[in-house]
Amino acid sequence: MVAAYGAPDAATAAPPAIPVPAPSPAAEDQAFAQFVQDFWPTARAAGITATTYDAAMGTISRNQHISDLNLNQPEFAKPVWDYLDTAVSAQRIADGKALLVGDADMLAKIEAKYGVPREILISIWGNESDYGRSMGNYNMFQALATLAYGGPRTDYARPQLIAALKMMQQNHYAASDMTSSWAGAFGQTQFVPTTFLNQAVDGDGDGKIDLWNSIPDALASTANVISKAGWAIGKPWGYEIALPAGFAYDSSGLDVTYPVAAWSARGVKTVAGAPLPANGEEASVYLPAGARGPAFLVFPNFKAILKYNNAASYALAVCLLADQLKGAPSVAGAWPRDEQPLNLDERLALQSALVKLGFDIGKIDGLLGNKSRAALRNWQKTHDLPADGYPTEDLLSRIALEAQQKKQ
Repeated sequence: MVAAYGAPDAATAAPPAIPVPAPSPAAEDQAFAQFVQDFWPTARAAGITATTYDAAMGTISRNQHISDLNLNQPEFAKPVWDYLDTAVSAQRIADGKALLVGDADMLAKIEAKYGVPREILISIWGNESDYGRSMGNYNMFQALATLAYGGPRTDYARPQLIAALKMMQQNHYAASDMTSSWAGAFGQTQFVPTTFLNQAVDGDGDGKIDLWNSIPDALASTANVISKAGWAIGKPWGYEIALPAGFAYDSSGLDVTYPVAAWSARGVKTVAGAPLPANGEEASVYLPAGARGPAFLVFPNFKAILKYNNAASYALAVCLLADQLKGAPSVAGAWPRDEQPLNLDERLALQSALVKLGFDIGKIDGLLGNKSRAALRNWQKTHDLPADGYPTEDLLSRIALEAQQKKQ
């Protein structure tokens, strides 16, 4: 006998699961203290002395705010145009231009040594810490230990915590001076400890590396990272383009590359309508806001910035700010400001609907990665829509309705 459609009879139904209560703050704090004690053999095996470990870890406690940030996925995503409004603001441009003049000699030396344009370095500085105004004020060891203790970032945080201890030991830093963001990034250009150990350099020649207080150290270290990431001297990062009517949007995306000549043959032009400049490099068409927004042709130098920070919107902000520091115009294409990015519940609903329609999106987690966007492109193609893989509320409504009708 069925009590209701799809529900078992009450007499045979499994008893409801008893929710497991969350540990009390006191229990969490006790477990964290045990973690700090248990982590010592790992640190010792990595060459950390007891003196260093005690100075860095002896008095730290779990930071509840960092634990909350670690566990909570943001409900709302910021539209790329809102992000760029801040990242490439008039004030940030003005401040950056002033620094280009005031630090011209230092920047010239760094550019000559590493081959990375000074405008790119100033732009990274501005985007990472607003030129040193927002470097983070958490205790680095408390932040990384809180992340290493538990949650989704333990695999990231534990090597970073070891690297932070090595930083302190090798450079004779005081633990109290090692401030960071809640995720452990630090200094003028927000390095993480492992990158510091591998690629930070002494830019001012004083025999030590201080990414908090020495601008030459911070910018030279950043230039070293970008150079080793593959920055090609004298080559562009990219530029805004105009796409022809009928453009095959499924050929866009940072994972799709063709020679510039091939893009020209497809009718792609500069945003001013001129032929694309000859360039022997492979390039990708990048649509940060889908088919309705501006389009960019991006080259390997753009991807070198992505190795510094793997968010495409960040790389675009760095490159656009660098261009405007050189006096280039702002983006010509209009952003679709009438659209808003899907919130977390909507992203989960979109993934669920695509799965019901037979698409492989990987894990339903609200993170629209390559598989989710490929599935969305495939759905768009089957419905003769621009296959840009860009999720909108309208697409969600249509896909959800189709999934519901299929279920019925």
